[in-house]
Amino acid sequence: MLSLTAVQISTFIATFWWPFCRIMGAFMVMPFLGSSYVPVMVRILLAISISVLIAPILPPFPEVDAISLQALFLGIEQLLVGFMLALFLTIMIHVMSLVGAMMSMQMGLAMAIMNDPANGGSNPILGQWFLLYGTLLFLALDGHLVALGILVDSFRLWPIGMGVFDLPLMGLIGRISWIFAASFMLALPAVLAMLMVNVTFGVLSRAAPSLNVFALGFPMSMLMGLLCVFFSFSGLPSRYSDLCLDALSAMYQFIGGVP
Repeated sequence: MLSLTAVQISTFIATFWWPFCRIMGAFMVMPFLGSSYVPVMVRILLAISISVLIAPILPPFPEVDAISLQALFLGIEQLLVGFMLALFLTIMIHVMSLVGAMMSMQMGLAMAIMNDPANGGSNPILGQWFLLYGTLLFLALDGHLVALGILVDSFRLWPIGMGVFDLPLMGLIGRISWIFAASFMLALPAVLAMLMVNVTFGVLSRAAPSLNVFALGFPMSMLMGLLCVFFSFSGLPSRYSDLCLDALSAMYQFIGGVP
């Protein structure tokens, strides 16, 4: 008759539970998988499948009682590690949303806002369009596969049991400023072009006061803005691929990896 002790059962459960917590924490906010359009059951089953597949190659886990308070804290710790790893990708994706918001303000489309049930908020129409475009580019570059590979490597580079506060948290905080710098870099040509258009209509209103600048300027600004958006798509994929590589490299370095 097969007999198992409580320690053996706890060890067996921990083999799948700790990896599942870290992977599920990443799937909560990871682009595409973290969207509310993806059912929670699909995310849970995918996290369980990955945990089962990588369990034989994982380093040894700390011996912790599965029903102890220490096990609860360890599970929360793994959720936070996975959450912070995926946060690099979420920041990268929302660069495109901020680019669209900057262009919308210059075009006069800032008032055209669409509710976004996937992210629980409201975004400008152009920002939502750029967000979808950035997500498709990320998937086309196989960025989601590279992110899953980094997530699996995190169990080797940052084994289960190492504290969250030992991670380089300032590097993650520094990505907040990176999102503004990256989005401004992508939107700068269109912003400068729209600025020249607005300056031209300002000079025109001073030269010919009888001209109705509001009736002429608003449609012309929108037309020139749409042309700027059209031309910006020519060099956007190559620039955005560099941003994806930078975000994935920062994600890898966050857990102690060497790019």
